[in-house]
Amino acid sequence: MARTRKPVVEVRRSQRRRRTVSAYRDGERVVVLIPDRFSRAEETEWVERMLARLAAREERIQRTDDELLTRARRLTVRYLADHADEVRPASVRWVTNQNGRWGSCTPDDGTIRISHRIQEMPDWVIDYVLLHELSHLVVPSHSPDFWELVNRYPKAERARGYLEGISAATGLVLADD
Repeated sequence: MARTRKPVVEVRRSQRRRRTVSAYRDGERVVVLIPDRFSRAEETEWVERMLARLAAREERIQRTDDELLTRARRLTVRYLADHADEVRPASVRWVTNQNGRWGSCTPDDGTIRISHRIQEMPDWVIDYVLLHELSHLVVPSHSPDFWELVNRYPKAERARGYLEGISAATGLVLADD
């Protein structure tokens, strides 16, 4: 998914940094680390260069519906193997119309939809949301049996905390399912 608007850029200068320049995404912001001795012109040049590199890297790792289905199969084998006959989603796909939840599942027809809002989140958060929805194919409700399945994922509590933090920081009220 290509970004259409330029992200907010934070430039951090370091007296200890001599020649190297690096950049990373921190939420919606891009942080560019440069040597303190760089002129404004060099700073501008390197910010543009690093934005292009980040965009190219993100293009290479663009998450697709096929990748999401492959991930779902891997999670099923690893965490829901004892329910493999029940966990056979008809489709698993990214959607842009999930504004009030991270993902959803319709057990009757086996469809799973994951909000595009989590596409750029860490893999372990995506895995948690996906396993949550896969677990609904076994237990449709949020009963103790359902949570037993979800909590097989070792980073479940951490991922829930991450998603709660994102919700609080952005002011969005997004539900787990």
